[in-house]
Amino acid sequence: MTRSASFEGALSFAADLVRVPGLPGGEADVAARVKQEMEALGLADVRVDDVGNVIGVARGRGEAPPVMLSSHLDVVAEGDHSEWEVPPFSGAVEGGFLHGRGAMDIKGPLALQTYAAAALIDEAPGDVIVAHTVLEERGGLGMRHLLESGTVDPAAVILGEATHGDICIGHRGRAELEIVIQGVAGHASVPERASNALDLLGDVLAGVRDVAGARTSDPVLGPESLVATMVDVRPETRNVIPDLVVVAVDWRVLPGADGPALLARVRKAIGGRIGTASTGLTWDVRLASERQRTYTGLEEDVALHTPGFLMSAEHPVVRAAARSVGRRFEAAGSAVVRPWSFATDGGWSCGVHGIPTVGFAPGEERFAHTNRERLDVEEARWAFERYPELIVAVQRVLAG
Repeated sequence: MTRSASFEGALSFAADLVRVPGLPGGEADVAARVKQEMEALGLADVRVDDVGNVIGVARGRGEAPPVMLSSHLDVVAEGDHSEWEVPPFSGAVEGGFLHGRGAMDIKGPLALQTYAAAALIDEAPGDVIVAHTVLEERGGLGMRHLLESGTVDPAAVILGEATHGDICIGHRGRAELEIVIQGVAGHASVPERASNALDLLGDVLAGVRDVAGARTSDPVLGPESLVATMVDVRPETRNVIPDLVVVAVDWRVLPGADGPALLARVRKAIGGRIGTASTGLTWDVRLASERQRTYTGLEEDVALHTPGFLMSAEHPVVRAAARSVGRRFEAAGSAVVRPWSFATDGGWSCGVHGIPTVGFAPGEERFAHTNRERLDVEEARWAFERYPELIVAVQRVLAG
């Protein structure tokens, strides 16, 4: 028997998901629960792909192109459980809120999207693809693989990242850079026999500040930001002159920024500060990377560079989305249209693949990644009621 696609069912499903931990790369149990629910709701072609994304389809009437709803399966670490007002994996609904890690980022919206799609089976103008991805919190390997695979071909994407009921149309990207200084190690008692990698640190940090001071800006997304966030020194021994210093830099970049151009800007600024380095000292700038492993066993070296994107507020998909959603406490008027302050999988869907992408979901950004994470139940109910209108409006404008 197919499960009814009600808000109460969606809320219960969301609470179940909050009770299942799922850090990036460890989403297996979450994925299994999501797949089970998709099948119970009657979605077609439910499957798990090679990286662990869970995909299903609510079949429409074939009159419009497909639209994809997407949230992510992973959450950030919960931290010290004693610091939470409500236990992080309780899935408790108390005081009008769903509480716990993932309640609003993003298991609550994931449940709402899945149920909203199910409510439109045989009713939507076109197919509604539901694709919930892995490793979004670590740069979006899941979405990147999904779109590169060619197994889905949506005409538009609606993300379930928190918007507090607004329509979000973009965000800055993020690049993590490493400035590597290499020297020659030696005993601290005879510094003349060594080349101290720390000798270049001051000029390197000054060069980073130079780039930050010359930052570019966008009228919607605001300025890019660049800041050094960590210094690693090797070896970690206080009586040894270090031969390796790595400076980590967090760069919130504007859409269209590519890795080589970013590296060139930093190299030029640091080079202007250092000039010719002393004998035995060298330095370089690189994009940081990490070895990522999906719960299905796929391993890949991933550059830590998440693209940004920005949709025009006048794009037909954006206008249709804003009109259809409206405002929660107003009888008329379109939704507020704005960017997110954080990065999402939209950097891949729109920034790289050019697929029109917007975000709509309940939830306040200030609760994301905190030990007070929660989702307002009545706001979630309102968003659930608006989702069918949103999907249909987007499909109709795409159909012309």
